[in-house]
Amino acid sequence: MDYGLLKKYTRNMVVLFVEDDTDFRKEFTELLQDIFPKVETAVDGMDALNKYKEYFKETNSYYDLVISDIKMPNFDGIELVDSLYKIKKDQKVVILSARNEFKYLLPLVNLGIHQFFTKPIDYSTFLDDMFKLCNEIYHNNKNEDTNIVRINETLIWDKDKNKLIENDKIIELTKNEIRFVKTILNNNGKICTVDELINTIWFEEFDLNPDITHLKSLIYRLRKKVPGLHIKNIYGLGYTHEV
Repeated sequence: MDYGLLKKYTRNMVVLFVEDDTDFRKEFTELLQDIFPKVETAVDGMDALNKYKEYFKETNSYYDLVISDIKMPNFDGIELVDSLYKIKKDQKVVILSARNEFKYLLPLVNLGIHQFFTKPIDYSTFLDDMFKLCNEIYHNNKNEDTNIVRINETLIWDKDKNKLIENDKIIELTKNEIRFVKTILNNNGKICTVDELINTIWFEEFDLNPDITHLKSLIYRLRKKVPGLHIKNIYGLGYTHEV
């Protein structure tokens, strides 16, 4: 990871970190302050929601990133994320969870979280994934054309035309491949469940009973056709793309 490039991506970002455990909140805030120039904290979900609204009133903008625990008093992580997406549907959200809280993740995936990490946090993995996410936020903020999703330096997705373009050349995709790419790239980096992808891709094919094998086969072909797309499997939850 290029730490200097990470600092370039994050130099104007403001983060809200939500955690009810006092000791972990203090420890993790110090880590985040090494990455982001401004980190604000909240002690539970209700405190976070109030600070989220107040920040918008004061700045007329939203936090670039919200990082939140799942199990909290006075509004848990699921309720918080649901409320944030009702205010700003493309808000970037990262969830922290204990290993025994996996059952809470599926509702959050259905809501559309962008990423999650299990405690205890592997800081090396966390930094690598933050680098990728901040890269995406940086380029999205920089890109004035909201119809263009920049995947990497040479590959873009035109949301208006449903075209995947590499080095200014359109990549020929099948109808189902277009539906898959459209779903994961128009979803603002959120995790798409297997059921969501299957129902979206094969909704017209009444004579077919598609399942996970059909989806995996499509992804296998697409990965070979467009290696730069970086389709990521989130085990047990679904698929997304990583920058």
